[in-house]
Amino acid sequence: MSSRLGPSWLNRVQQLAGPTHAGRLGRYAVLVDRINALEPSLEVLSVEELQARAQELRLRARQGDSLNSLLVEAYALVRESAKRAIGQRQFDVQLVGGIAIHNRCIAELETGEGKTLVATMPAFLNALPGKGVHVVTVNDYLARRDAEWMGPIYQMLGLTVGCIQTGQSDDTRRAAYACDITYGTAKELGFDFLRDELKKLQIGGDAHRKTFEEVYLGRGGHHDGQMPVQRTHYYAIVDEADSILIDEARTPLIIGANNQPTQEEAAAYYGGDQLAATLIRVKDYKYDPLERKAELTAAGRRKVQAVAANPAFVSLTVDGLYEYVERSLRAQIAYLKDRDYVTVDGEVVIVDEFTGRMMPGRQWQDGLHQAIQAKERLEITLETITAARVTVQDFFKRYNKLAGMTGTASSDAAELRRIYKVGVFRVPTNRPCRRVWYPDRIFSTSEERFQAVAEQIAEFNKKDVPVLVGTRSIEKSERLSALLEAQGIEHQILNAKNHEIEAQIVAQAGQKGRVTVATNMAGRGTDIKLGEGVAEMGGLHVIGTERHEARRIDRQLSGRCARQGDPGMAQFFISLDDEIIEAFGEKPAARIRKRLGGRGELTSLRMRRLFVAAQRKKERQHFRDRKLLMHYEKQRAEMRRNMGLNPVLG
Repeated sequence: MSSRLGPSWLNRVQQLAGPTHAGRLGRYAVLVDRINALEPSLEVLSVEELQARAQELRLRARQGDSLNSLLVEAYALVRESAKRAIGQRQFDVQLVGGIAIHNRCIAELETGEGKTLVATMPAFLNALPGKGVHVVTVNDYLARRDAEWMGPIYQMLGLTVGCIQTGQSDDTRRAAYACDITYGTAKELGFDFLRDELKKLQIGGDAHRKTFEEVYLGRGGHHDGQMPVQRTHYYAIVDEADSILIDEARTPLIIGANNQPTQEEAAAYYGGDQLAATLIRVKDYKYDPLERKAELTAAGRRKVQAVAANPAFVSLTVDGLYEYVERSLRAQIAYLKDRDYVTVDGEVVIVDEFTGRMMPGRQWQDGLHQAIQAKERLEITLETITAARVTVQDFFKRYNKLAGMTGTASSDAAELRRIYKVGVFRVPTNRPCRRVWYPDRIFSTSEERFQAVAEQIAEFNKKDVPVLVGTRSIEKSERLSALLEAQGIEHQILNAKNHEIEAQIVAQAGQKGRVTVATNMAGRGTDIKLGEGVAEMGGLHVIGTERHEARRIDRQLSGRCARQGDPGMAQFFISLDDEIIEAFGEKPAARIRKRLGGRGELTSLRMRRLFVAAQRKKERQHFRDRKLLMHYEKQRAEMRRNMGLNPVLG
């Protein structure tokens, strides 16, 4: 069977990635030819014969044959198994993506190109040596869905599949990690690693690892409940790699020991919050929007000193009281409910600023989390004493081999290469992309912007064109929803809280006349198929209500439309009230808003360039934050090693 990699396909790669990747593609195309050539001979085999071929590959891998020498037959077996087990056959471009992932690359595939199916090939190949492959996803729902969906492919070839979920027992987790291929979230895998490090400390380091290995190798070993659950960190395939390796890398994973608050400490947080609410900006304190920090002025310090004798602050020095108040100012100004956090069952749960997803189990450091609890009048749970911690960067660098896939990674290729030693390989679409970009519409105020968005939705809704609207926060979704209700437009509103329900709703966003309002990341990883007759209307129309601080997030939102050669449209509505403008500084942002405010829609090209410049400035700032975190954690780990201590503990 001849390859489908024709000249037009190669030309598209040349345009996308330049001669360097086109040269690599030529090598991959040779492998694709060989995989395609095996297809006719595998189609006539029985399931038992396919399993025998897979078992033969396992034996060869464990006897020392290189995985590269097994790649062609392994990928051909996975393709045949996918056809029989789930009724899907990998396209040639998906084979190319799978080869890139095996070769330690982040494969950049557009939304709708079947990344989940692509991962099955390198996962199977790298599972052959029997050391375990981890497929990492962004949430529990996707981990469970992908394990159940792709599981029959692996099982037909004789491999076992496990899935890690929040709340599982250690025995269940140990069994899942013992499988050939294990699906789970970065958070769960990272916390399991930290818990294992604490267990090793309790049982005396590596002296008890023999029984641990016996349990995994099936030799009837015994364990007493303190045995670690994970095996070695051999190979990880990270789905939505940019989200996990870049966006989540700014917050370390921390396991804390219990630290009960005293009445005096709790009272200080509540009192600091009440006092902060009485202070006047500029006069009593200065606020830096870039650093998201507040600093008391001389006038503000005098006000704080005046209440220092209050019984709520009797245990504090004046300097200590300043810190509580400044922390409370940060909590009140920079961290907003339903944008930066939500309250669930009396607890503050952080919302990731890039993905819009909740991150249960994580806390802001330096008392900020407790200041927000005081702001929301919740019970104060004092900052935990760190028992174990690891950054996302350090955790994934522990894998012998790391790769991944996403729809948007090229803009961060340099950082991925420098930090994780992985390249980015852009894989062209199976069919030419038909997405139509409309120029950004810019307004003086957010009220004018949302009104224009509602009018645009109403116009499309009259024609039965489906619309998917992406927002930065839950609060803004509800704000737009109120405008749509006022116009009598039926719509769905959702956010990244319930992953299973959100995925079901987003999957229907391409149906005729459907209007879906969602936080940018709600339902990410969900395939949106167009309803009957929608393609003739121009396809799904995606509207962004704000430019994000990272261009990648904007690309992820627009990538919801125009999948697999479908038509689609994308446009952003932005305003001078948007936070992104404050990338230039609080005073310059105020001057811009004052000079251009009240002018309605702003149509100059210069204004569009202003927002592009602001995005780039914020991206550089976030990169510096991640770099600073890595530098701090590296110094901390080195200091502990010099003291003869475990670098991730304490």
